Amino acid sequence: MKQQYLEVGKVTNVHGLMGEVRVQPWADSPDFLCQFKTLYVDQNHFPIHVERARVHKNMVILKLEGITDVNGALAMRNAILYIDRKDPNLPEGSFFIADLMGLEVRDAKDNHVLGQIADVLTLPANHVYVVRGGEREMMIPAVPQFIQEVNIDGGYLLVNLIEGL
Repeated sequence: MKQQYLEVGKVTNVHGLMGEVRVQPWADSPDFLCQFKTLYVDQNHFPIHVERARVHKNMVILKLEGITDVNGALAMRNAILYIDRKDPNLPEGSFFIADLMGLEVRDAKDNHVLGQIADVLTLPANHVYVVRGGEREMMIPAVPQFIQEVNIDGGYLLVNLIEGL
């Protein structure tokens, strides 16, 4: 089931004296986080408006509405930030990593179920899907040679296995 709110980062510290916070982004690019005017805080998904955002050394510096000093920014430390699924404009064929979790992984040759996606490793070259089924675990690179079809709505992923995988 698709979650309405998706984690996008964590407030790690304050930045300066005017209430800005430093955020570690959990996205392919820190620029992704800078496009949102509203973020949601912690498990309660309390909305907070973004006055301005910029990238600084692979981190995102946010000025959040209502936070005007260091003490207010310190209160945000370690907060998890979320976005509403309907807010971003994803390119056609793109999806959120969170939507992959738990998908059934099938062999494209015979539709045999290999397991479920238990984790996604975000490595520099490409993502790697960690598939667990019973006692075994496989790591499948998320590249076209291995991934034949990703069907989020259907709840499955078809993979082309090679010998030794």
